[in-house]
Amino acid sequence: MTGTARRGARSRASSSTDGDVDRALHSTKPNQRIKKDRSKDHNSLQIFNVNLKALLGLGVFTFLIALFFIYHLIQPPHEDAEIPRVVTPFPAPKVMDLPMFQGEHKESLYWGTYRPHVYLGIRTRNPQSLIAGLMWIGVKDGRYFMRHVCQDADELNTYGWTHHNGRDYGHQVLVDQEMTLATSFLKHKGNSSGYGGDWAVRIDVQTEKSKLNEERTAHLFFYVADESGNALRLGRGVTNDHQDSVLALGSRTDVGGWELHLKSTDNFEVHYSGFKTPHIHNLSELVQENLGAQARNFGRLQLPDTSDDSPNILVFQISATTPFKGDIAFVSGAELTSPRVEERVSSLTGTPLTGQLNKKQNEFDEKFRRCFNQADKLDLESMTVGKAAIANLLGGIGYFYGQSKISLPKAYGHQPGNKFISYWPADLYTAVPSRPFFPRGFLWDEGFHQLLIWRWDIHICLDIIGHWLDLMNIDGWIPREQILGAEALSKVPEEFVLQHSTNGNPPTLFLVLHDVICSMKRNKYAANISDEISSFLERSFVRLEAWFQWFNTTQSGK
Repeated sequence: MTGTARRGARSRASSSTDGDVDRALHSTKPNQRIKKDRSKDHNSLQIFNVNLKALLGLGVFTFLIALFFIYHLIQPPHEDAEIPRVVTPFPAPKVMDLPMFQGEHKESLYWGTYRPHVYLGIRTRNPQSLIAGLMWIGVKDGRYFMRHVCQDADELNTYGWTHHNGRDYGHQVLVDQEMTLATSFLKHKGNSSGYGGDWAVRIDVQTEKSKLNEERTAHLFFYVADESGNALRLGRGVTNDHQDSVLALGSRTDVGGWELHLKSTDNFEVHYSGFKTPHIHNLSELVQENLGAQARNFGRLQLPDTSDDSPNILVFQISATTPFKGDIAFVSGAELTSPRVEERVSSLTGTPLTGQLNKKQNEFDEKFRRCFNQADKLDLESMTVGKAAIANLLGGIGYFYGQSKISLPKAYGHQPGNKFISYWPADLYTAVPSRPFFPRGFLWDEGFHQLLIWRWDIHICLDIIGHWLDLMNIDGWIPREQILGAEALSKVPEEFVLQHSTNGNPPTLFLVLHDVICSMKRNKYAANISDEISSFLERSFVRLEAWFQWFNTTQSGK
């Protein structure tokens, strides 16, 4: 139709002009025409011809402009239009905006061991979080090595969660050569706590006795860092009064004023370093550089007790003769009128902490028997393996925030160095396939993970699935591997970072939803939980249908 219109316009303009000129040339004899050319009619004809040409030129130009816009409007989506489309969110209400994921549920999962790529890492489900973690110095063949990020190259004899309930308790054992570290995590919400509550970490260090029966010194490094860049302050326990237990303190809009305390009945030394940097993913290197400089200059393996101005990272070196045990307590809402900080710290350390940890371990054991109903069928060793399996799955749940990098097709003719477009900023709460190799979200792995997790905690399961479904774009595609944030990127070789919008993982989440629906039909859940699951399914249905259609249209075979 466009071509016909263009040809019609051109033929009409041509016939009209040629006919007028032809008639003007042949209506009189040559002498008569010359005479008329010298009259005022000659001037009229001259003006008429000039205006006609100008008008025709303007008309053709205007027509071509209009044609250009019409062509680009009616053309089917070109690859250029795919660039914004592939990073356009699915046009439906978010699953995670459901009331069931707000309020008490959201706060109960705010803090957690949500940094699975490190041996012990704690953070909130907040894009810019206050984070904490543990490092230590390992000794192998007479050489010192920093341990922080999970990696097989460290050659730990073993590490992993023996117990973890996914919410407020976990126990982990790490064996590094002749040293064994046991770490326990406990979360508590009290009336005086800030948002998300308080938490504690117990670190128990044991070493094998050498043949010479010599004493061994262990060097641990516990750190706290603020991803928002808020300045942290040193506590009196490391500056003036070593009898004071405060290591660090600060304030945030989410948890309010907070304090970090260290309690122990053993003797230990505490040294520190403070850093001001937006790059937290390379913290291991910062600490190693400080220790290296101290060792070269003073022959001491200890932090220098110095800090940058207004640091957003504080690292505390805790050195003691083994065996020793230390409790680290984090209390929030410390700026409240009646924070009862000392009382709360006491309840999260020492004998009270021991009692709470034992209680949580017993509750974990009982829930394992109840959820999987295998106690009468398995021997003790098999039960231990089963508990470790679910504990590591729950303890491996992480929270990530960032933007996926989506590969641009070659047809875009992109310039070198511009091979991707960024997905929209998004968060993801998910289990991970492997802490040392794949500490990030994988779409089809998550379906298999949830086949266990829904039996353990249906609310955690639906929370995770909801996060994944909210990552769907307008075409019904979900990036199969989620590498969100600097810490996640630091663990991935560059050639594996880009996600391709033509690639999909098998939709294993349907297996989980099938199981959940069957359980509802068997009246496994209380009425209020069944109602929540129904609301979840109703909100999710449009996304699940789009996902199914994406698979059916893009991944179908012959």
